[in-house]
Amino acid sequence: MGREDKPPENSPTIRTIAMPSDTNPSGDIFGGWLMSQMDLAAGSIATKTSGGRSATVAVDAMIFHRPVKVGDEVSLYATLVRQGRTSMTIHVDAWRRPRERDVSEKVTEANFTFVALDDQGRPVPIAQE
Repeated sequence: MGREDKPPENSPTIRTIAMPSDTNPSGDIFGGWLMSQMDLAAGSIATKTSGGRSATVAVDAMIFHRPVKVGDEVSLYATLVRQGRTSMTIHVDAWRRPRERDVSEKVTEANFTFVALDDQGRPVPIAQE
């Protein structure tokens, strides 16, 4: 994982606040919560790309380099990196910023693979523009 000093210049796909209800039994933000937020961001790009329904079929390994704390602003940047006939790979970077500070830290990143689906849940070709 790159150790960039600043988040991307473009607007995040999703920005949210980590809340107490998102913690694990130790009081830290649950990694599954962060992964689900990343999946939502990737899903937003997959929907735009496919023009309809899609589903997550794989996530590359994630390493959590820094913790996310209650109250942190979490920004997720999603980018389409590959489009196949029915599948898409979307890269998501997750950044945290303590609400009282103006410094962000990258906490993790992953590639999410989605497949475009028809109304019956079968893979369908992605319309080429």
